[in-house]
Amino acid sequence: MTSPSPETSEHAALVDRISADSLTTRRDYLRIVATVSGGLVVGSTVVSAGVLHRHGDGTAPPLKVADHLPKGQAVTFNYPGEDDRAMAIRLTDGSVVGYSTVCTHLACGVLWRKEHGAEGELYCPCHEGVFSARTGEVTAGPPPRPLPRVVMVEDDRGAVWAIGTTRSGETEEAGLCRGLTESHPVIAERAGCGRTDG
Repeated sequence: MTSPSPETSEHAALVDRISADSLTTRRDYLRIVATVSGGLVVGSTVVSAGVLHRHGDGTAPPLKVADHLPKGQAVTFNYPGEDDRAMAIRLTDGSVVGYSTVCTHLACGVLWRKEHGAEGELYCPCHEGVFSARTGEVTAGPPPRPLPRVVMVEDDRGAVWAIGTTRSGETEEAGLCRGLTESHPVIAERAGCGRTDG
């Protein structure tokens, strides 16, 4: 019987090394997939349980966002916190609306596209999400909920102020009452927050 040639043993050693590397790569890949999947499950659970801060939690003092906001124009600002991106829009009928500009799908930044439709639209470029500029409701794409609102008011001089926030799908009154109840329960009661008689 003849011994294998040096070329054959080098070839066999190379094949063994490649096979071992492939197994390690497959194992590493499976570890990465398992870790990412586990992280997504834990993250989704934490967010849905309300452990993390979300837009509309708590109260913030009023913030002037513009001295004047012409029809068909928008202004961006941070409210209620420094990291909470928001936008106020003066619609064509003169009303002012405000929204969080964090998409309810995967938290990408939402933009206002003035040229789309009669009042424009709020658009998330990450996954083609579209929201109504008038209501914040989802009109297209994957976002599961409307945009949280920022409650806007205009003073006698025409300055536009942010005075509170709502959670996704919550009315402005409910958002303001929730915030007021948390910060000043006596005033909230006097204002009629919590009454069920309309």
